Amino acid sequence: MPVFERHLRWSTNVERSFYDSSHSQAKIAGSRNRYTSMSLKQAWRWFGPQDPVPLQHIRQAGASVVVTALHHIPYGEVWPLEEIRERKAMIEAAGLSWEVVESVPVHEDIKRRCGDYQRHIRNYQQTLTNLGACDIHTVCYNFMPVLDWSRTEVEYELPDGSRALRFERMAFAAFDLYILKRPGAQKDYSAEDQSKAKARFDAMTELQRQRLRDSILMGFPGSTEEHSYDLDSFQAMLDSYGGIDSRKLKDNLILFLKEVVPAAEAADVKLAIHPDDPPFSLLGLPRVVSTESDAREIFDAVPSPSNGLTMCAGSFGARLDNDLVGIVNRLGNYINFIHLRTTIHDAEGNFHEACHLDGNADMYELMKSIVLLQRKRQVSIPMRPDHGHQMLDDLNKKTYAGYSAIGRLKGLAELRGLELGIERSV
Repeated sequence: MPVFERHLRWSTNVERSFYDSSHSQAKIAGSRNRYTSMSLKQAWRWFGPQDPVPLQHIRQAGASVVVTALHHIPYGEVWPLEEIRERKAMIEAAGLSWEVVESVPVHEDIKRRCGDYQRHIRNYQQTLTNLGACDIHTVCYNFMPVLDWSRTEVEYELPDGSRALRFERMAFAAFDLYILKRPGAQKDYSAEDQSKAKARFDAMTELQRQRLRDSILMGFPGSTEEHSYDLDSFQAMLDSYGGIDSRKLKDNLILFLKEVVPAAEAADVKLAIHPDDPPFSLLGLPRVVSTESDAREIFDAVPSPSNGLTMCAGSFGARLDNDLVGIVNRLGNYINFIHLRTTIHDAEGNFHEACHLDGNADMYELMKSIVLLQRKRQVSIPMRPDHGHQMLDDLNKKTYAGYSAIGRLKGLAELRGLELGIERSV
């Protein structure tokens, strides 16, 4: 028999034997399948038809749940039923499901409780009603003033050549003090930090200053031009929060929840507030969801199964005094959505994104607490990898900062394997 035919017959027999063995094992030990009914629902953030990462690639990455939003609809306006259904049909045609919205943005008028805020709240209520009618039952949102997140660099090069998001304290101070020139900014920095920020600013080229400005003023991925700023419009937005401290902003959040949570309950929608990113004050703006006690106060003020949390390990973890495992153990009943990533900090308080098991957070203990939480609650919580590194072929592509395909695929694979190992051992 020719060598080629012997090899072909051997390969066919091995494949048949492997299939027979696997099929038999699956029938005998269904409980040992890769995932159980209480495993995390593996999700992926998608920014809609304009996203450079297509739905087909999301499916190939192993995710089954899409996390998206109707980014083209202006903040504060109703999401129409027909547009929700159109987006949902597009996702389902690709063999995926749309189960989580990230985000239904909260209009700045609501946060400041001024202007046309009452109409915007009615529109928010109607959007929740429409999402529930379309069988979409988890809504992530945040209550951060002006910016959804802040980084000083969105293409920070790591030693291996991949790129990550980075926050550098003195670069941010240099922007605040010497590029934006925010009135009264000096009182937020020590004399030593002002001196360091001035040295950092002086050492920058004009191109570096421009990149710093663009990184900080960047709207969140997928946002419209309405939420991109120049320096003048940015300062005007900051000024509009004059007189609103953390207590006032938190009170406004609680009032907002008292108005929208009943609509969420009626629509069987679970709200999931995202923690501040980063979880400390910047530019004189207040923060309201930076610690476990912040979240606890919000849930105690408006007790409801529809008033819940997005457990973002990266955002909470940007404060090293936040106990991530403790947050899951103590606030687990409120967790409706999960972002898993971690950050790497230095002695100066700077941090950049890790991908996904490295970093300051103990991801093993965190995942273990999530596995046990799901067993206790008898639920499967949607989870997505967050802020992946730009790497490999994606280095030559134009993608949203933190949301290239390959880095998130790597993160999802790491998290999937970690969860499976823990599920089999506890």
